[in-house]
Parts: sequence; C-alpha cells; structure tokens
Amino acid sequence: MSKQATPPQGSPPSATGTGRRGFLKRSAAAFGFSVMPSYLALGRADAAGNLPPSQRVQLACIGVGGRAAAVVPGLCSGGHAIPVAFCDVDFEAPGVDANLRNHPEVKRFADFRVMLDKMGDDIDAVSVVTPDHTHFAATIDAMRRGKHVYVEKPLTHTFHEAELLMRAADRFGVVTQMGNQGHTSAGSVQFQHLVEKGIIRDIVKIEAWKTPSLWFMEADQRIHDYPTGESPPKSLDWDLWCGPKPVHDYSRRLHPFDWRGFHAYGNGMLGDWGAHIIDFAHDFLALGLPERIEPLALEDHNAVTFPLASRLRMEFPERGPGRPACELLWHDGNDCFPEVDRKYFSAAGRTPPRFGEAGTLLHRRDGEFLIQRASHEQVSRLLPQETMLDHREDLRAEAPEFDHMTSFIQACKGGEATRSPFRIGGELTQVLMLGVICQRLNQALVFDRATKRFQGNDRANELLAGPPPRKGWEEFYQAG
Repeated sequence: MSKQATPPQGSPPSATGTGRRGFLKRSAAAFGFSVMPSYLALGRADAAGNLPPSQRVQLACIGVGGRAAAVVPGLCSGGHAIPVAFCDVDFEAPGVDANLRNHPEVKRFADFRVMLDKMGDDIDAVSVVTPDHTHFAATIDAMRRGKHVYVEKPLTHTFHEAELLMRAADRFGVVTQMGNQGHTSAGSVQFQHLVEKGIIRDIVKIEAWKTPSLWFMEADQRIHDYPTGESPPKSLDWDLWCGPKPVHDYSRRLHPFDWRGFHAYGNGMLGDWGAHIIDFAHDFLALGLPERIEPLALEDHNAVTFPLASRLRMEFPERGPGRPACELLWHDGNDCFPEVDRKYFSAAGRTPPRFGEAGTLLHRRDGEFLIQRASHEQVSRLLPQETMLDHREDLRAEAPEFDHMTSFIQACKGGEATRSPFRIGGELTQVLMLGVICQRLNQALVFDRATKRFQGNDRANELLAGPPPRKGWEEFYQAG
C-alpha cells in the first residue's frame, strides 16, 4: 500500500472517525464562521439555497481527472453532495486541475484503501471513475463498508466481477448506479413507454454500430505488443494504477487514457460505447444474457489490442409474449452502418435515413416499421419517417425529475431508486464482457444462461474471471 498523498497547502485537518456532527463543527471552523450561519445551525436551506451538512451526501471521489472532471461536478450539482476526499494515482494527470481548483480544501489520497480506512466515518457515498480494470476492487471495498457507489461504465473489467458486484448490492443494500447516463433521460422514458404501449414489440433483430473514435481503430496507430522503455512520471504511482491486474511497463499508450485499447486493462469499443448504445434494448426488452456469441469479422485480430474493426452476432432466446428470439449484430469500425430496405426510406423511397456515429436499429417481426435511436440520452424515431405521424403522441416523453448523477445523490438521501442500479448495469456489463471474450478468442461460443458458463471451452471460461488478482489484492475477490 502506498503512502497517503501529501495534501495541498492550507488543507484542514483530516476528518478521521468523528462522524457527521463533527463535520458540522469543522464546517464552521474551516469557513471562518464565528457565528454559525442558519443553514448550518438550524439544519435547513438558507435564502441562497445552501444546505446544511446533515442534508448533504459526503462524497469520496476515486478518480479525479479525465471523465471525473465532469462526473464530480455532476454529482455535486445543486449542493446536495459535497466532496470530502479525493483519491487518484496521478494528481497531475489531464483534467485533475478543475476539481482540485474548485475544492482545494479536500483531503487527497493515492490509495483508496488508505482513504476509506482514514475517512470512512465521514463518507456516505463513493464515485469510482478510473480505468475499467480497477473499478471492481474500489467498488466492493466501498460497498462492504456500507457506502453508496456510483461507478462509470462498464461496471467492471470481467464478467465475474460484475456478478460479484450484483450479489454485493443485494447483500449490503446500498444505493448503486452505473454511469451510463442516458439511462436516466427522456430518451430512456420514451423507449420504456414505447415498449409498454406495444410499439416496440416482437423485436427479432437489433443492429448496433459505432464509428471509429479510439486510437486502436486507426490503421496507422496499430500495435501488437505492450509498449516498453518508458519511465512513469514522478506524479504517478504505477503499481497502484495497475491495481489487481498484471503489471506491464508504463507507457503513455496506457496512461492517462489509451488503456482502453488493451485487453489487460480495457474493454475496447464494445465496452466503452456498448453501454450507451444497447442499454435501452437490453433493459426494456429483458434480453438477459445471450446463448451464443460468434465473430463475423475481426480485422487485425491479435492477443494484445482490440481489433481494428469488429462484427459480432449475439443470439438471445425467446423470453415470453412479445419477446421472441432475437439476434443482436454489433459492428464497430469504418463502414459500420446497417443497410436499410428502400421501403423504410421517407417520402416514397427517395430519402434514406441518416445515421450518426452510434446507434441501434430495431426490427419488428412484422416489418411494418423500424425503430431507430442513436446513443446516450437520444430519443427514438420510427422509419419510414411518415410513421411517426401516426404515433406522435406515443413518441412524446418527459425527462425524469433528476438527471442520472443527481438521481443517484437523491437516492442516497432516500429518494426514488436509480434507473441503472447494479442489477441492471451489471447484467448489461456481462453482455458486453461476453462480446469482449469473443473478440479476444475470435471463436464462436455457446453460453449456458443458467450456469453462466461456456460449453466446451475452458479458455473462454477462464476469461470470465480473468487472471487471478495480484498479491495484496486477493481479499476483494473473496466471498463475503
């Protein structure tokens, strides 16, 4: 375990083991109050909307830069949450400055284990915004300590890690949310309503696509081995960055962002964007886990980095009335857009539909029309376009009261349940991880949904859990 990172000059004393009432007193001292303001003293908001500490969620942030530059402010918007601890293996990485500048008084740590040991009594919830391979250990440690958790997508780096977190959510009863933010939006509500009204029904095929947007999907940047020969910056604790996973040499190809392209640490384009593209269909059509996954084409397949382009097929069984057997076709890379029959073009076949960088196309068994949506929070539309006039009232939807991040904080305070808790986000992650295993092996795989094991493929079953955790990290993978 590394030593605690040095706090910035002028930081207040560590909030260790003193509880919520202690924070009330520290708030007055830290902000120089000789007479405590009414919003602190009386436990209610003042005229400016300031909330007392007893009504704020005290947030520990594991991961401060990169995506966390948006997640931390999002979770703290409206003053319903306040950061009390920052944890990062590199406080000089891109994007870290904004959060440090906005909250210079917050205690800093390099190791989340040290942070939770020292400040656990003053933490209500934890955000985990780190590379995929370190999501699990930080999340399970927080949950075992009774902390609510918000975790970026994909939830975990392996199928088995997602399974353990879903079980932990049931056992510990904490609020959970996976960060596929479109799942709490007008687009999500609309899709759910369209399913409930029978407009999205009898779906037999789902085509999903994503254009290139990561380095390994550019032919001139491809590499087939882990890079070597670089020394990590002094600001980075490389051993902690690797966490429970195998240690490879430091490289700027890995930190701070390009780790997504490597099997050892990331989940490629499917893991990165799949949670934003197929999430509505997976949840509201109750797809569950596939029975078969096969590669249709993997361009420049190798054992270290994800393919230049991928085409996969997943087969889901019948799941009850209105939910027939369904195939999901995933295509990332150049020329990834689906072909559409001219009968679905608008204006009597003259204008083809336009596809953005990502999306899904859902095919009903009767072929009367198609359902198209992009990704994240985008609403769905019908093809041909004229069909939308027949369903214009059904296509209307209002956004939930709170956005994805705020809804997590409100749930921590006793409000409505989150829309992507681990029981939803975890199973979606497992679908993505099965696709990642198929990409890694470049083999057709038969999966038993009941036992959650592959049939007749020992190597694929090994990859469900991945390599054993490194020494010192085993405790997080033990039951209980």
